[in-house]
Amino acid sequence: MVTWELNPGRPALAHVPAVADLAEGTAWLRAHEAELTAALHEHGTIFLRGLPVAATEDVAAVRDVLIPEPTPYREKATPRSDFGNGVFSSTDLAAALPIRMHNENSYTLTFPGRLLFACLVAPETGGATPTADVRKVLAALPPHLAERGRTSGWTLNRSYSEYVSLPWRTAFATEEPAEVERYCRENGITWEWLEDGTLRTSQLRPATIHHPHTGEEAWFNHLAFWNEWSLDPDIREAMVEEFGPDGLPFNTGFGDGEPFTREDADALNAAYEAATVREAWQVGDVMLVDNVLCAHGRDPYRGDRKIAVAMGRPVDVLDCRPSVLPTTAVAA
Repeated sequence: MVTWELNPGRPALAHVPAVADLAEGTAWLRAHEAELTAALHEHGTIFLRGLPVAATEDVAAVRDVLIPEPTPYREKATPRSDFGNGVFSSTDLAAALPIRMHNENSYTLTFPGRLLFACLVAPETGGATPTADVRKVLAALPPHLAERGRTSGWTLNRSYSEYVSLPWRTAFATEEPAEVERYCRENGITWEWLEDGTLRTSQLRPATIHHPHTGEEAWFNHLAFWNEWSLDPDIREAMVEEFGPDGLPFNTGFGDGEPFTREDADALNAAYEAATVREAWQVGDVMLVDNVLCAHGRDPYRGDRKIAVAMGRPVDVLDCRPSVLPTTAVAA
């Protein structure tokens, strides 16, 4: 039986009994898989401490037990290092910058159902990977915002740049514009090529979905994460001046077309903050996240930090009773 430590502000944590090696550790995981899954569905995030995980090959071995079905990384939006064998770095972003809460690939039609994070190098200070139960986020939202999300969904607008975010060649893993257009057509994304070669895309996605196994409704999106009002005011002003209000690398809104205000963004971010839990990393720690039930982010840190990430158990949005169907009509 797995014993869980439950403390306010921290994820459910279990200490793995002492094992001789990784083979014994993965055997323990297999023997307790049903308990781990039940805890994951209850808490959204589970933290395992005591596994002998020291290298990316060890992460892959744990991944093969907990999330054996891989999920391709589509519509890339942030830089990552590829460690091989389906294991990646966490987002390669400057240590001083936080990463806001988001559900991985909430803007794609198929997304990972589970995420696995493993600590290979723990930072000197900070650097936790906080998570927020998005069932609690939805419950904490002002009713009018929750209802707007349910009834209208959310929109993502992207402008792909060589200088900010990722260029379209990297995001879509192709050198061919025709391949980009094919992908967009098949995935309910409108596109526009500007005269200078810049690509702009837009897509409508549901703001709430239901977990494919538990049936619970969850706030599942990047609405606050990529909204202009979530930016530092000075950064937002500089980016609007540089790219124009319609040319920001990312921007979001509700699908009803009504203005999305700073107050809306503040309310969403406050709901995430109220639901956030975190645990300081120790080398060998493994964190498993149900990507439908929990958003995740990153705290700023100092010192070296190496968190390996794997994604799997792909989920089709149409299997989650989305509140709004993704856009399928394309006008280009």
